[in-house]
Amino acid sequence: MAKQTGIITLSGNVGKLNFFKNRDGYQAREKGGVSKSRIMTDPRYARTRENIAEFKTAAEAVRLLKDSIRPAILKISDSRIHQRLVKRMLEILRTDPVNNRGERSVAEGDWDLLQGLEMNAKAGLTSVLRPDIAINNAVGDWDVSIPPFLPRDFILIPEGASHFRIFVAGASVDFSTGTKNFLTVSSGEMSINSQTTVLQLAIDKATLVDPNKVFLLGIEFLQEVNGLYYALSNGAHNAAAIMMVQKD
Repeated sequence: MAKQTGIITLSGNVGKLNFFKNRDGYQAREKGGVSKSRIMTDPRYARTRENIAEFKTAAEAVRLLKDSIRPAILKISDSRIHQRLVKRMLEILRTDPVNNRGERSVAEGDWDLLQGLEMNAKAGLTSVLRPDIAINNAVGDWDVSIPPFLPRDFILIPEGASHFRIFVAGASVDFSTGTKNFLTVSSGEMSINSQTTVLQLAIDKATLVDPNKVFLLGIEFLQEVNGLYYALSNGAHNAAAIMMVQKD
């Protein structure tokens, strides 16, 4: 190990050298670490291998779920939705009561832990959309009912928006086969200046045949120009959340 001398001291990595400080002063050493082959074979790294395997399992589950709900969150999700989903999937995986460490699966875990997850951490659904919302998880449908309301009193409207739409979405995934299904229903465009009618939006659960299901509620803001509706260039105020989950 080399010792740094001179007026200027370094900390961190430069090329293949690592500069750091300990009780003996400023030191320098060549970067190294445990080789991949040792991690994958040495009994002392059994816990590490288990953690790697479970992280890969959670990441694959996130990829499948994100692919399934992508049409609903394309204009809504923030830049860290992937990291939040991975964290939540790991929490679900670790509740698996059946399999051993390193072999635990999301499918066997507590799927309810996914409920309430916001798609846009900068715009929580309950802070953007504030009217009374009734959710009914019936045998055939998952439906949302919202009574008439004046948008300016019950919606956090961003600058530039002239219209909005509220939507529900349902997705189902099968983590063992990789299959997925998706369905969304929208209110259509509504003016921010006019009171709404009763909104009744329903997802037919018969179309979601895979065992792990999620149901989302969301709102998107639009701007009308010459009779056409355009998404706002900044979708930071759009919001959606997983309102209910189900596992067959």
